[in-house]
Amino acid sequence: MNIDRIVIGFAGFMVCLSLALGYFWTPWWYLLTAFVGLNLLQAAFTGFCPLATILRAAKVAPGPAFYCPTPEGKEGNTSAR
Repeated sequence: MNIDRIVIGFAGFMVCLSLALGYFWTPWWYLLTAFVGLNLLQAAFTGFCPLATILRAAKVAPGPAFYCPTPEGKEGNTSAR
């Protein structure tokens, strides 16, 4: 798995979880859904994703969407697997 798949999967899980919690527990959980959606929107325009940064530090293979060059300026693996 690469960073892209993990980020998209995690975002989808968080949206489904917050919708379920909002329905069964309290509607305040819908704010988490809004937060995830806004974070995805800003990531689309800026290319910055906090989870992608954490995963990169954990040495997860980068994908084509959240490509982060290495600090030394070397090219990383940009192929989707």
